Amino acid sequence: MRLRDMGAEAVLLAGGGRAILLQLANPGVGHAVAEHSGFASDPTRRLRHTLTFVYALYWGTPEQAEFVTEMVNRAHAPVRAPGYDATDPALQLWVNATLYESAVTVHERVFGALSDSDADAIYDDYAQIGVALQMPRELWPPDRAAFRRYWADQIASVEVDDVARGVAHTLLHPPTGPLWLRAAMPLAGLVTAGLLSPELRKAFALPWSPGRQRRFDAVMGLTARVYPHLPRSLRELPKNRLLRAIPGGRVTSPRSIHPAG
Repeated sequence: MRLRDMGAEAVLLAGGGRAILLQLANPGVGHAVAEHSGFASDPTRRLRHTLTFVYALYWGTPEQAEFVTEMVNRAHAPVRAPGYDATDPALQLWVNATLYESAVTVHERVFGALSDSDADAIYDDYAQIGVALQMPRELWPPDRAAFRRYWADQIASVEVDDVARGVAHTLLHPPTGPLWLRAAMPLAGLVTAGLLSPELRKAFALPWSPGRQRRFDAVMGLTARVYPHLPRSLRELPKNRLLRAIPGGRVTSPRSIHPAG
C-alpha cells in the first residue's frame, strides 16, 4: 500500500480537525492562522486547500499538480506573524507531520494496523508532500522510529494559548457556512476531540466526559464495521469532487509525484 491507495479514502477527513488543532498548538502556526487565514469567514478553507493539494499531487494531471503547488507556495510567501513564517522549514515539517500522523491514526482505527512495509511506504510518501511544500527533504525524520521521537518531543513542547483556543472554537463552531456543515459540526467536534490526547483536549478546553467517550467509541466502532464495505465511488467522492474543481479538473489514475509536482 502507498499513500495513493490510502489517501483517497474519504474517512481520513475525520482526522482533518485533529491535524488542524495540532498545527494550532504550535503558537507560531496558531497566531499566523488567526491573522491571515480568514477562519471566521470560512473555517473549513484550510482543510479544503490541504486536501486539494494532496489530491492534485497524486490523482491530478501534471498541470493540476503544478497549479496547486504554485498556488499554495504563493499563498504562504506573505504569511508571517511574530515567531512565524509560513516558509520556515521547521514549521513546514510540523504541519506535514500532523497530516501524516492524523491520517495514519484514523486509517488504523478504521482498517486496522498497517503492516510494517505498508507503513514504511506511506511514511516515505509523506516526505514527498513536504518537499512539494518546500520542506527540505533532509528534515523529514529518516524512518518511523525517528519520527516517533520527533513527535514525542514536539507534543511535549506545544503551547495552546487563548489565540489558538479561539481559532479552534471557530473551526468547531463555524458562525457561517451551509446548514449541512453546521449541522455536522457536533459530530465532527466529538470525533476531533476524541482523537486528541486528554492533555490536548484539556488545553483546547474541549468538553469531555465518560458519556462523550462512549459516543466517540460507538461512532468509531460503527465506522470501522460499515465504512470498508461502502462502494469505492462513495469512499472517493471528496477526492473526485475537489479534483474536478481545479482548473482543467479531471480525475486521473494515481501516479507517483516528485518535488516539482
